[in-house]
Amino acid sequence: MIKVLLITYYWPPAGGGGVQRWLKMSKYLPDQGVDLTVYTPENGEFPGYDPSLVEEVDPRINILKHPIWEPYSIFKKFTGKKSNSYNALITEGEKSSWKQDLAVFLRGNFFIPDARCFWIGPSIKYLSQLLETHTYDVIISTGPPHSMHMIALGLKNRFPNIKWVADFRDPWTMIDFYKDLKLTSWADRRHHAMENKVLSTADEIVTISPSCADDLMGLANRPIQVIHNGFDEEDFKNAAPALDSDFTIVHIGSMNKDRNPRVLWEVLGQLIQKNPSFAQFIKIELVGIVDGSIVESIQKAGLKNQLSVIGQQNHKAVIQRMRSAQILLLPINDIPQQKGVMPGKMYEYLGAARPILAFGLPDSDTAKLLHDTGAGNLFGYNDKKGLEEYLDKAIKTYQSGRLEVSSQGYLRYSRKNLASKYSELLHKLVS
Repeated sequence: MIKVLLITYYWPPAGGGGVQRWLKMSKYLPDQGVDLTVYTPENGEFPGYDPSLVEEVDPRINILKHPIWEPYSIFKKFTGKKSNSYNALITEGEKSSWKQDLAVFLRGNFFIPDARCFWIGPSIKYLSQLLETHTYDVIISTGPPHSMHMIALGLKNRFPNIKWVADFRDPWTMIDFYKDLKLTSWADRRHHAMENKVLSTADEIVTISPSCADDLMGLANRPIQVIHNGFDEEDFKNAAPALDSDFTIVHIGSMNKDRNPRVLWEVLGQLIQKNPSFAQFIKIELVGIVDGSIVESIQKAGLKNQLSVIGQQNHKAVIQRMRSAQILLLPINDIPQQKGVMPGKMYEYLGAARPILAFGLPDSDTAKLLHDTGAGNLFGYNDKKGLEEYLDKAIKTYQSGRLEVSSQGYLRYSRKNLASKYSELLHKLVS
């Protein structure tokens, strides 16, 4: 067995996508010869909570918790927001106020690399004391938040013989909202300097898609390992619920303004205008945090009566919702860096075995995965003709029988297989 210390901000009872990669991976690592200890905040403030995930923590894993101070209580009082919404760029149905703009400026320029930066020093001190008396072969830091990488960097400087894997679930300076952080030139240099130090010091860099690896390779000038996100087969073992009787197009998770498939709303609106009877069975369901501009686009297309916006749900509930949907919607961020964006929910969509309707670049990593597995179709954000043909065929199939998907090779993205791949990397690193 090799002993591994994982530094992660997101851990149950945290909900949402950030917790899934390592919660699910950790279930299978002990069977792969990995003795795992997880270090996480004792009192973290998360965008969402899902206490049901606590039940999924493998009892063989050691959990270490240490208090953290975060400025989000101040942020909420200042902006008037009641929810734990950390991405102030998602306005949740309201226009950005000067208070939110100021909060974004402060977040980008004073809380570097992020608002969990106040945990870096105390964590280095706490874990240094641990490492004086406990032996670990590998430290893994997973971000965002990238403060986790800065904790690992501090430990690597003090304990250079311990191997370090920096796991990037999302980019740092190349993430889609980086340009919106209202950074000063000093802050921008500071972010890049921290990022470069992490990329040059870690013994291995891991990320979640080939294009993200190419981007990081361009910054680091070194090989980058790719270990995808995935789905847990255990989540899908129960009997599948009945399919919706309506022609439901369901999106799970946060939906910000960069993920607005306007062409879809336009085509659906025109279909209902041409065939008024379609209004009775076409339904759009958005589960999670939704930007107000997306709701406005849907209503503008004449689809107000077809739209349902549902708040955040626990993981078990969204898995069941995926399995009963007619079509699962997957819009990729419409940004220059979208080629390497592979949302975590896409893999769970694979496990749900329902047709995936995606929007993004035809040569993106997501497009390639959908093509290789046969799990769905991806259209450009302006491909109205292709989308019309797809929806016409899908609706006819729905009316005459049952929409199906014939996926193949998708089991390579199971959490169990990916944990095996991660274990191989760790064992090779310490051999």
